[in-house]
Formats: sequence, structure tokens, C-alpha cells
Amino acid sequence: MSFGGALKGKFISRTTFANPYANIPAQCYIETSEGAQNACMFCHTNAPARARLGNNNPQAGLSSITGNLQTTYSFAPATQQTKSPSINPWENTLLPEKLETAYQQSLNHFDEHKMLSYLEEDNWSEAYAKRGWKLGWENGDDDSAWRLFPDLSPSDLPAKADGFVRTHAKTRALFADMTGWRAINFMPYGIFTPMSSSVSGIYIRLPKAFMQDEKGVWSEAIYTQNLDLLERAITDRLEANDPKNYYGKAKEIEVHCGLYPLYTEFAHPLHYVDLRKNGTRATRVKEIRYMVKTRMYYPGEAAEKEEDAPLYLNEKQGWINNGAGWILAGFIEDAKGHLRAQKGEELMQCVGCHSDNYGFEPSSFTSGSSNTIDSTWAFPRKFPDKLGWAEMDYLVYAIKEGKATSGRGDPLNRKTQQGEFGTFLKHVVGANLYGVMPENMEVFLMETITKEHGYIDNWRTLDLENSSTLMEQQRLHVKLMNEFVEIKAYLTKEGFIHPRLLYPTDKEALNGAIGYRKIVATQRFTLGKDVFAKTPFTYRYARVGKDTYTHLDGTPYQIGEIITDRPVEKEATLTQGAGIIETLIDENDASYDGEYLPLLNYPLVYEQAYK
Repeated sequence: MSFGGALKGKFISRTTFANPYANIPAQCYIETSEGAQNACMFCHTNAPARARLGNNNPQAGLSSITGNLQTTYSFAPATQQTKSPSINPWENTLLPEKLETAYQQSLNHFDEHKMLSYLEEDNWSEAYAKRGWKLGWENGDDDSAWRLFPDLSPSDLPAKADGFVRTHAKTRALFADMTGWRAINFMPYGIFTPMSSSVSGIYIRLPKAFMQDEKGVWSEAIYTQNLDLLERAITDRLEANDPKNYYGKAKEIEVHCGLYPLYTEFAHPLHYVDLRKNGTRATRVKEIRYMVKTRMYYPGEAAEKEEDAPLYLNEKQGWINNGAGWILAGFIEDAKGHLRAQKGEELMQCVGCHSDNYGFEPSSFTSGSSNTIDSTWAFPRKFPDKLGWAEMDYLVYAIKEGKATSGRGDPLNRKTQQGEFGTFLKHVVGANLYGVMPENMEVFLMETITKEHGYIDNWRTLDLENSSTLMEQQRLHVKLMNEFVEIKAYLTKEGFIHPRLLYPTDKEALNGAIGYRKIVATQRFTLGKDVFAKTPFTYRYARVGKDTYTHLDGTPYQIGEIITDRPVEKEATLTQGAGIIETLIDENDASYDGEYLPLLNYPLVYEQAYK
């Protein structure tokens, strides 16, 4: 197998990590309110794999090996060397008070009153200067820890009106003033939104041949054509009269539905939230993420899973091969806020969202999400045409008369013809995949969802102290949220998504940044990057009757207890020690969708058109 260029890594067994299952994210451990909530469908469906759309990893029952990850906590089998993956390892998220204790004991305390000035500091430029000045997807320095830091300078941002990142520096220009990068504006999931305390910029660059005409002359027009053709391929909109090969000097390169060409690059700066900034992106970045495709990987090529499959990575340079054709590199803050290369266990978290059936011949293990297209999330959800070739704007975030405003409606899902954000609200019943409800969002729902306004009941904050009625309370929330979405009360009178559902208050944004900085100060990234003021209620045990389960050791759970582990199947041929507890999401229920496909309607149509 070729790993691209002269990159040198090594095979590392996951059993050397404190958490050998870092590819399973914290969201996968939540309860589903007895099946009433379904955050699982946003990662685990059959649709992209069934369509052979750059994915080989169906996770909603189409594969007898993987099973249905919406209906069962079917975590990977344990090995003789590791503890069970059914034990929730994400301590920062599960038990935030332990993070606080670790922070109080650390030497890296910071002044919370100066947090806003911390967000203004530029740690990206400092890191970019360390990569060296060679143009291209890697800087050519075999020994450099910054070898795969993306060749995208923050001094050239924001992108211009056409989305292209242009530069005045000849050392950064491939031709004329073109760096080759182009910004992507897309419809976010509830993973990186202003409410989640993290916001993104996403940039794509194709190899030089895609920027040249057949004679090898640089051509912005040819590059634009090739990017538009790639967009149609990734978003499954190729038509019979579309060319079978790319334009210009790339004319020998075949267009594949759902697949990027070799040496496609993505740069992903992940920023803190700063509501004073356009797009809510703080100057400071939490991470710089990077992907480069070094091998064509076609649906149908993966081997059957083997949970001991090793990882191929380079910790000094902060990259890992995702086993599906891509090199993933990640640079994250050190305790003082400077960027550093990610370590192996940290990199394995990247594989959890950006891979397929991970591994290297002859062994592999099931990882990644079944809802990515060629290991990517953002580009498949790009807004169409010029609207999507622009800086990420989080639905036109702006401040008017001191209040946050949005300026875009809810795009329809191509398959369901329902609004994407509305669908998310109905299934997660919260602001993120954890089902957590920020205070400002909750207050808005309490003001809006009332009997006086025609709802079946008033929206009330969950009484977490009354665990015996928690599920009854949450089932009512689900009904009310469905009603709220169906009558399109989540849209403003202009037809835009209501800003109080999209954006935090100044206080909430600042508290989110402070919480994450405590992870930075303690360097506890391997214990979770999501942190809340208190344990999310979806980690609380509330089952009664026939659906109850125990701890791994057989000890009964008490109502309201924090769920730290679930029992596993102790003896089975392929799934020894694998998770067996049902999520209680019913395949026949409205909350279930095994064929959810995260693609937008083209041409773009918003929910307000159907009011």
C-alpha cells in the first residue's frame, strides 16, 4: 500500500493506548429517552453505502457484521489486552467535575476575566510560519513536525467573494494571485455550530493539473469548471451529459461519483466561538485539521473487520492514515495555547468520524460514520453554486441592534423534502447530538411553546431531580418539539431559522470557551473535547421494567445514576464481548430513519416556501 509521497509512519497497536476505542465518540454512549430521541441517525444509516456514494460502511442493518447502530449499543468486541469498549471513557463530558478537579490541581490556571483577549490571539499564524515556505500539500522536510500543516495562511483570509483564497505574497501563489484554496459554505450538523462552542472554516484545493488547460497554462476558468464538476460528483448530481473526465490537463483523470481525485486537500481550522466576529469565528483556533487523499479507495474494497487491526501514523508529525485513502493530520493547542502535533490516541479520534472500515490488508475494523462521502462531511452539504463557494457564515450570522440574527432559511433534505435543521431538532430535541438544551434556547421554547399558543402543553425545563418522571417529561418534550417544527415555529416571520435556536448568548459562548480551555490547560484531550456545566441528562439511567440493564459486573443501576458502562455478550463467534443492549429506537417508529442521506435539495429550496 502506498501512503503518499515519502511519508514515513509506523504501525501501532491500539492496545498501547489508555483508550483503544477512541474512535467511538462520546455521543455514542448517550441514552435515547427510551427511543424517543434519535441522534444516531445523523451518523449511522445505510443510504450512502447502498448508493455506493463514496462509502462502504452501512450501519443501519444492511451489514450483518456491523449490525444496526441505531437500535443497539453494539460496541466493538473487547480483546484480551483491553477493557470493554462499553465503558464510557470520555470523563470530561461524562463527569465534568473531574475535569474541574484536574484543572484546580494543574499549574496552568488562567484568568477567566481575560478569556475574550485570549480568543483574539492568533495562534494559527505562529504555527503556519513553522511549516516552511514550500508550496504544496507537504513542505518536503522529512523530519519536520510541521510537515503536513496545511499550506493555507490566515493572512490570506477571508476568501474573496468568489470563494477563492487569493494572496499578495508570491511565495504563496501557485499562479497569479491564486493559492488554489477555495472556501466552502455548507449546512452544518449540530456537531460544530455556535451552540456547540466550536465553529469551522472549510477550504478545498485540487492538484495543479486541475488548474491548467490542456497545454499546461494556468487557468482560473478551467479550475472553476473542475471544482463545479467535482461538486456534482460528490453531491450525487452527475447527469448523462456531464463529462466522464475532468477538464484541461486533468483530462485523463476519470470522474467518479462520490469520490475525490487523488491529492485533493481539505484544510479545516476549528475556531473558538466569538460572537463579536463575522461567522462567529474567533481569531484563535482550537485545532487545525488537514486531509489529503493519497490513494483511490473504492466502495467494495474493504476487508472484514478485525478489532486488533493496527493504526498507521506518525506522532511527531501529527498524522494518521485513515485506511480509506486519506492522510489525516491534526494540530491542537498545548497547555499554553500554542499549536502542537496530535498524538496517536488523539489522532484515533479523527478516524472515528473520517474513515470507513478502517485498516490495512489483511485486517481492518469497523470505524467511521456511514454518513460521510469519501470520508468527508462538509463538501457533500455545500450550499449550491455561488452561495456555497464562500466563507462559512453559519446561516448569515450578524448582530443587529445588539441581538444575534440569522439570514437564511432551512434547506430541504433531498430525500425527505423536509428542512434539515427542523429534522435535527425533532430527532435530538436539543442543540447538539447529546440532546443538551442551552438556557437561552430553553427560555425561547418556554416562551413559545405554551397552551395559550395552541400547543398540547407548556414547555417546562426537565426536572432532573425527579428521575422517576424524567422519561415522561422527555416524551412530552419530544411531542412538543415535533409540533413546534411541524408548524414551522422554529422559523422567523421572514422564514429564517430563529437565531435563539442557532446562536448562544455572550455568556453561554464565553462559558463554553472557558470550559474547553480547562481541557487545554490540563491536556486531557483523550478524555473528551466536549464539556458541559453538568453531566448531560442523556447519561442518566431511567429505565424500568423489561428494558432495564445492569453494570458490566451485574450490579443493578439506580434510577438517576450516571451510566458508566453497559453489559456485553460474553460468548459469541464474531462478537465476543460486544455490546448487546438495545437503544430502544424502534425501526417502525417515526424517530427511526435507516436511509437518511445528508444531501441538500438542488436547486436550494427553503422551508419557508412551504409555510
